[in-house]
Amino acid sequence: MTPIDPAGTVAVVGAGTMGQGIAQVALAAGHAVRLYDAASGRAEEAARAIAARLGRLVDKGRLDAAGRDASLTRLLPAARLAELADSALVIEAIVEQLDAKQKLFTELESVVPDDCLLATNTSSLSVTAVAGALRLPGRFVGLHFFNPAPLLPLVEVVRGFATDPEAADRARATVAAWGKTPVACADTPGFLVNRLARPFYAEAFRVHEEGGADPATIDAVLRECGGFRMGPFELTDLIGQDVNNAVTRSVYEAFFHDPRFTPSLAQQRLVEAGLLGRKTGRGWFSYAEGAERPEPATAAPCEPPAEIGWHAEAPRVCAPLREMTEEAGVKVVRDRAPHEADWYMTLPDGAVLTLTGGEAATPANGGPHIYFDLALDYRTCTRIALAPSEKASARDVRAAVGLFQALGKSVSVIADVPGLIVARTVAMLVDFAEDAAGRGVASREDIDTAMRLGVNYPRGPLEWGREIGLDRVRGMLRGLAQDYPGGRYDPSLSLRRRAAVEESLL
Repeated sequence: MTPIDPAGTVAVVGAGTMGQGIAQVALAAGHAVRLYDAASGRAEEAARAIAARLGRLVDKGRLDAAGRDASLTRLLPAARLAELADSALVIEAIVEQLDAKQKLFTELESVVPDDCLLATNTSSLSVTAVAGALRLPGRFVGLHFFNPAPLLPLVEVVRGFATDPEAADRARATVAAWGKTPVACADTPGFLVNRLARPFYAEAFRVHEEGGADPATIDAVLRECGGFRMGPFELTDLIGQDVNNAVTRSVYEAFFHDPRFTPSLAQQRLVEAGLLGRKTGRGWFSYAEGAERPEPATAAPCEPPAEIGWHAEAPRVCAPLREMTEEAGVKVVRDRAPHEADWYMTLPDGAVLTLTGGEAATPANGGPHIYFDLALDYRTCTRIALAPSEKASARDVRAAVGLFQALGKSVSVIADVPGLIVARTVAMLVDFAEDAAGRGVASREDIDTAMRLGVNYPRGPLEWGREIGLDRVRGMLRGLAQDYPGGRYDPSLSLRRRAAVEESLL
């Protein structure tokens, strides 16, 4: 499908931060842009702000003066909606209220031609619901840009229930022509990124609420072991606790209180207390002048064991550990007896050390166990989390800590929470992504692209599932579901099916 003509006018309604960013993107693509805001004088003020930003780009050498001047001649503030009559595309970025958006678009339908694409930049409302008031809902799409729009590449192209396929294709082609990366998705609560990212926050908050670890430690483990750019506590402080909590609650309500989307009570208490993060000076952490950032819990140096036992074949994700252990000078004694049990290592006093299977390390009748967390890459990660069972002795824990320290890792010993930190988070991310793919919310490629570009995940969740093995992901979720009954951790039908197929091919 071809994009809208570069000579066509793009109108942006709503001259706030997001509207200004979208207008700047359309200007950079060569369009004439009409900028409208219902508040008197706001469009002219926004045009001056855009001009100032383009000027800063010139100062930094990212744009030449001629390009800036040409863009500004195409930027036309509008005082009335009637001035948008020649638009080929109108993108709305006003307040997140359904009735306000419906009123705006019904007014626009009497102004613009019938072949003009209409788009909303909503991040939380149903595209289908907004279009429900229109005479021609088939030309209506969601174009969800991420803030700041000129810098971030991802745009979610959302097709409502009544959106014509041609309109969605044209919108996607236009976004691509503007140099952005479009991903197509159905009109589902949260669309792609906000729907699939919920476990990243929810699992960390739940570990904290259960006393598993403090926020600084959880953030450090997810960054330094899981490979995420930021931890969920520091990230929500940056986003704003009120904003993040509102998105979570919106998705929870839209999915009719599905337990997988349950909001965090601890985060709700922060919002109620007005501790919203950086913008108020305090959230999970303090941002007051001179405030010191809390350090993650890190174990003191311990001696590594002279040797460990190595039982059965390690899963692919843990395969580097044997070579790393030998390189560190720790002898690896291979178990010569056939083993049907999953892979594990044994420490000198007989304690079992293994990758978490999702359940707690303290089984009803088990011996001493120590679980370690999932890593993005065991060779390059710089921190690991350990969760000892109640029967693991202090000597067992020191041996496990010393082993991973010998491999060059900082070690955080946390409470015996099921699934530790990274493993439970990634298992849920994979399951959410498989569920979305199975329901036709988006293509598998677009799902991974959205999560890499939209929230900077080190891997797309579907790619991560393939790397770990879907059977193992399914097992982790079943382990979590065993300790947390109620449906939150039940593997989705799509994950179960694909895991079964994967298992049959082995």
